[in-house]
Amino acid sequence: MIKAIESNLEKGIHLLNTISEGQYKDTSVQPYNSSIGGHIRHILDMFNCVFDGVESGEIDLTARKRNKEAEEIIEVGEKYIVSTIEKLKYLTHVDLEQTIFVIDDLGNGKIRARYTLSAALIQAHSHAIHHYASIGYIIHQLGIELPDDMFGFNPTTPKKVPVIS
Repeated sequence: MIKAIESNLEKGIHLLNTISEGQYKDTSVQPYNSSIGGHIRHILDMFNCVFDGVESGEIDLTARKRNKEAEEIIEVGEKYIVSTIEKLKYLTHVDLEQTIFVIDDLGNGKIRARYTLSAALIQAHSHAIHHYASIGYIIHQLGIELPDDMFGFNPTTPKKVPVIS
């Protein structure tokens, strides 16, 4: 699990090495006017909520740090990805099946639910893929080539099979 999440996060590093600072923070794409950097920062904030709660056994997904520099400066975003991967590697020494509590706000106030640490990591990973898909939309609208043909696709998404005539 850790290796799969790490590989997915590394796609973000590859992306950041292929775009400009202006493209990273561009908020011109409708309808949400969000930037690639904003999505990257948000993805990593979710992972860091997990890391911040491991020791206490309580992960608060509403306690995101929202580092503005990480969404506006490629170098800061890349360092955030690298530090997230390093923290992720530490979890190879932790019991991923331990019971933890996750706090989130689903729209009617905060709730607290019982999870395993592995379930929280799976949720953060799926969340990252979802936001990579949003980044893929922004990339397309800005006329940038996707850095990887599977960028933003869930591994369970059926692949298009070529039609042989």
